[in-house]
Amino acid sequence: MTTPVHARPIAERIDWLMELSRAHSASFCSPENHLARQRYLAEHNTQIIAMKCMDGRIHLPYVTQTPLGVIHPFRNLGGIFELGWPYLGDMLADTVQQAVTQGRRVLIIITYHYSKGSRERGCAGFDCDREAAMRHAFQIRSQVEKLFGNGHRTVYPLVCGFESDEDALVLHGSQERTLDLSTIPVTRLADMASEIASLCPDMPEPVQRDLLPLVEGNIRHVNEIRRFDRELNIEHREWVICLGRGFDFLHAPNVALIIGPYSPDLSHPIRQAAGIIKSNMDNGRVPDDGFLLLCSAPYQEPGTQKARAELKSAFLAEFGANVIHQAYPDLASRMVARSAILHWPERKLQVCES
Repeated sequence: MTTPVHARPIAERIDWLMELSRAHSASFCSPENHLARQRYLAEHNTQIIAMKCMDGRIHLPYVTQTPLGVIHPFRNLGGIFELGWPYLGDMLADTVQQAVTQGRRVLIIITYHYSKGSRERGCAGFDCDREAAMRHAFQIRSQVEKLFGNGHRTVYPLVCGFESDEDALVLHGSQERTLDLSTIPVTRLADMASEIASLCPDMPEPVQRDLLPLVEGNIRHVNEIRRFDRELNIEHREWVICLGRGFDFLHAPNVALIIGPYSPDLSHPIRQAAGIIKSNMDNGRVPDDGFLLLCSAPYQEPGTQKARAELKSAFLAEFGANVIHQAYPDLASRMVARSAILHWPERKLQVCES
């Protein structure tokens, strides 16, 4: 019988994680996926951005049957964002500006997640409180409107619930209306264009058209997984702290705690994540022989961009390690720290030499 990944020695777990990243890059760069992505983007011009939790279950390309690389993710512990954070605000504004320069509209999907079967399977960042997570998502929507305008002709913020038991999306439209895709059979796919138009009458027609494949894909996905028994009561067994950007390959549940480099006070979420890892070790959910602090920074081109990414990742690794040393010195003695860079066009992760 094969030993589960979470129960293996730390060196084997790290090898497994690196293989996961290599497999993701190979899949992303495969001719079939590359052509599917190019064809999809040619047919659907809207830039889609997703703001979501680090939870590995929140895998939007998978649950919407969308080619990898179409949805641009912003991931953070608990899905907690504040557009007043200088780096986050600049990154989001730059991403939108680049799309607008190319003549594209932007759909920003602001997610929160919950479990309909058990509160405890909800978002740990909000103490599994669905209402609190949803309120935060609407606060982000208000900030997006303040940043890009509330006319929604170019940038449309859409709050979207993610029910993790069935991977079902819940779209929040105007006048507090919602569309729960778990309630819609595949026989009604032909009605979805009119449903979206009714739900979000202020959404530009091109954006409605480009949201439609995600909606249809999610309805098909939910109906497909209902034919199989899913393991829902998955115990938290995280043994990796990811700090930075470039962790799209990590959509395995309960493996990693991902902290985006967005907040001006990174020490707080790092301490939170380290406390979770310590609890997992203390309670025997993962071996106490070690955990991984993996830091990453993406780059587009070689030269200055790559060198800058190396400096960013090295800084994050040193900063994160120092925070953990100060907060949990005993835990820090079992820490394996790695800095890496990610070649964004290939989604290829490269661990830097120490």
